[in-house]
Amino acid sequence: MHLALFASAEGRLLGVGLALSGLMLLAFGIGWQLFPDSVLTYAAMTGLNLVIGRAAGMSFGYASGLGHALVIPLNMLVETIQVLVVYPLFALSWRQLIRVPSLQPFVTRMHSAAESRGGVVRKFGIAGLFVFVFAPFWMTGPVVGAIIGFLIGLRPWVNLAVVLVSTYSAICVWGLLLNELNAWASTFNRFAPYALVLAITLIAVTMHLLYRHNGRSAKNEGD
Repeated sequence: MHLALFASAEGRLLGVGLALSGLMLLAFGIGWQLFPDSVLTYAAMTGLNLVIGRAAGMSFGYASGLGHALVIPLNMLVETIQVLVVYPLFALSWRQLIRVPSLQPFVTRMHSAAESRGGVVRKFGIAGLFVFVFAPFWMTGPVVGAIIGFLIGLRPWVNLAVVLVSTYSAICVWGLLLNELNAWASTFNRFAPYALVLAITLIAVTMHLLYRHNGRSAKNEGD
């Protein structure tokens, strides 16, 4: 099983993703000893991206006084790691190369999300996948996009390239937009940019709850 795992393209991608995750944690650990205040800001931005989403993480970075040179590359790295860990885990679990019972609810949830949103991607192929990942709608983005790419049969490296190029393009556009919003909010009050972060977080949480509610309703109707 282990040989088959690492012989697959997804297994190698998972290894890279886990290595990058370890290096990021190590960098945060070293930075905490040397520059605790700065690292706390970077860690908060990373956490918001992972838990709430790109807009919240990047908004927090700009509200904290960071510029494009720090906000954009760090968020690119965070979302790259997400793709390199979550997408291979899904693919390897789907092919039963790894069997972790606790992963099954996640695999089922990701499969349902990909199936319900993969129509345009299936119709337009690579172009559809690029637009899907780029578009700022709920439950679109790099992770679900990579899983859709896997389900429609794209080769791993083609899938990864399309997803990451689209992700990086979207992050750059979000950076320009959110930086302008941050500058505008700052004209009212120096704490106003953090109110923007809170508003984005509340919107994301509300959309997540609505998505779960609609999913449960659809399931009950199907039963």
